[in-house]
Amino acid sequence: MRYKSVIFDFDGTICETGEGIVKSAAYALESFGYPVPDDLSELNYFIGPPLLVTFQEKYGASPAQAEALVKKYRERYTDTGLFESELYAGIEKLLKALKSDGIKLGVATSKPLPFAEALLKHFGIYEYFDAVCGVTFTEDCVPKSDIILKCVKALGMDFEDALMVGDKNYDIIGAKQNRVDSAGVLWGYGSKFEFIEAGAKFIAEKPKDIESIALGFFEQTEESKGIFSGRIFTVHEDTVMLVDGSTSTREIVDHPGGVAIVPLTDKDEVLMVRQFRAPYKETIYEVPAGKLERGEEPLSAGIRELEEECGVVAEKMIPLGEIYPTPGYCSEIISIFAAVGLKTTHQATDEGEFLDVCKIPLKTAYEKCLSGEFKDAKTIIGILKTRELKKNGGLS
Repeated sequence: MRYKSVIFDFDGTICETGEGIVKSAAYALESFGYPVPDDLSELNYFIGPPLLVTFQEKYGASPAQAEALVKKYRERYTDTGLFESELYAGIEKLLKALKSDGIKLGVATSKPLPFAEALLKHFGIYEYFDAVCGVTFTEDCVPKSDIILKCVKALGMDFEDALMVGDKNYDIIGAKQNRVDSAGVLWGYGSKFEFIEAGAKFIAEKPKDIESIALGFFEQTEESKGIFSGRIFTVHEDTVMLVDGSTSTREIVDHPGGVAIVPLTDKDEVLMVRQFRAPYKETIYEVPAGKLERGEEPLSAGIRELEEECGVVAEKMIPLGEIYPTPGYCSEIISIFAAVGLKTTHQATDEGEFLDVCKIPLKTAYEKCLSGEFKDAKTIIGILKTRELKKNGGLS
């Protein structure tokens, strides 16, 4: 199932707006003599649903009192609270990818439309959306289902071609009432249990998941069974639900991740290690590399591994990106760095680790990558990227 449009909730889905909302809610409550908790996170229930509803349900305010509270709330929110917000990491990249995929985008929010549009423009993402639907200042108690319906129509979509993305049960229930599939997101203010109870078809852990869902590629883990737990990695068998509702199994190796370094001397020589690799029963050439310790940052690991294996430290470590060496079954991510300005220290290999350090001209190393003599993936990619940077002056 591939979706032709994706409709986003705003608060807690596109934008982290919690600080401005709860501070403005506290301002309104305090102004009318209501108790305000010391920990303002206790007011997070104001994020998402209509304010008129929340003031009445949580504080027993009458409709008239609720309207006065909302007016006081906006007194602070309009000039201050609105901009106590930030875009969730990965959202802009997601929107750009979805547009590139030819998918129409919309916003369906219980937030007053002028506020939503102001923030979309403030963060420079307004242009990605084909329709933005919210409420007015005088009618902000509109059911979420009505707002979603309005957005689907504005996008010119059939219900079955749309996907609603939100962080609260209001979004999931509103989508369900319109026969629209939904995805609950875990980076907002909702919970996995809340989404399951509300009937979400998908649960997304990170923004990238939304593109996978929209394209019909997503695999949602329903059950995970442990098979093996070792010193370095674990193996488990997962039962996954595919986007068409069918299930399949996946055997997965969980790996903590690794780092690889391409150390380049002042004479344009690459420091490489030569060692025996048990899985292949072969001695091979590699750039220095190693696995990440628990909680370790790739840069710190790269500095450590370079000194341990080659006995040098670098004046400058240049990121060359990440690679997924075996995406079919393993979760390992390897971060690659080029290292320049090398100074000799002391080699300190691990117990049971036997290797030679050798210097190979970058030109020769590049040729051995092309000829197939070097077979290690991280080594080939690291050397090719380093050579390209060197040609373009990116290593200085």
